[in-house]
Amino acid sequence: MIEPAYVSPAYGCSKALDDYVLLGRSGLRVSPLCLGAMTFGADSPNAEGCALGCDFETSKKIFDLYYSKGGNFIDTANIPYPFAGGHSEKFLGDMIGERRSNLVLATKYTLNLGHIMPQNGADKRRECLSGNSRKSLVENLDASLKRMQIGYIDLLYIHAWEYRTPVEEVMRALDDCVRCGKVLYCGVSDTPAWVMSKANTMAHFKDWTPFIALQTRYNMLERSLENDLLPMAVECGLGIVPWGVIAEGFLTGKHKQDSIQPTARTGRIN
Repeated sequence: MIEPAYVSPAYGCSKALDDYVLLGRSGLRVSPLCLGAMTFGADSPNAEGCALGCDFETSKKIFDLYYSKGGNFIDTANIPYPFAGGHSEKFLGDMIGERRSNLVLATKYTLNLGHIMPQNGADKRRECLSGNSRKSLVENLDASLKRMQIGYIDLLYIHAWEYRTPVEEVMRALDDCVRCGKVLYCGVSDTPAWVMSKANTMAHFKDWTPFIALQTRYNMLERSLENDLLPMAVECGLGIVPWGVIAEGFLTGKHKQDSIQPTARTGRIN
């Protein structure tokens, strides 16, 4: 995790999982390496013929190893793909047990939840189950809490900015969730710097809960956040939690140029 508000000469050095850091401008102590639970839960092959996810036993081994080393920061989401058919939150709910108080659980809302919400009969309508509206937030949040069998979310991200819901509706709705105890902290994922600046400025003047974290793509091949998101995060006191840090495995050396199948994702690297 990048700590923009606390850059020091030791920036970039390796840390143990129990060498906890403060997330953004908050008192929340998290491991410097967050465990992404995207692959928790077996799934059927996607459109590209790739089956994502691992079964419960394998997922639990990963979780237990991370926790045994002092890790406490877990990231998941409520969407069907690529978060293993929506099973990621369910698996985590079955793994947490008595360790709940020692964990910082992060999940997200915005993207369409209709695929994994119970449907009555043939009614497949889901127009209110996506986006950043207050209704979408309430429906998604309650469903996530139920799947993970917990009473509150430590860090709730907006998964993406959809340009339809007014900023003031988003920030006030999130603040209501914090004040009623269902959410402790708020973050945002893959959102422009100007939106975050506006949102946190509004929260400051209206005494609402501000964003403390930004999740965005960042690796050796994708460094565009350094242009505007990183300076904004430093100024606003946001912790940056990168995703795609090994570029879907391309920075590990396991892929060879002649074996890469052309897809929307690999096209950025080819």
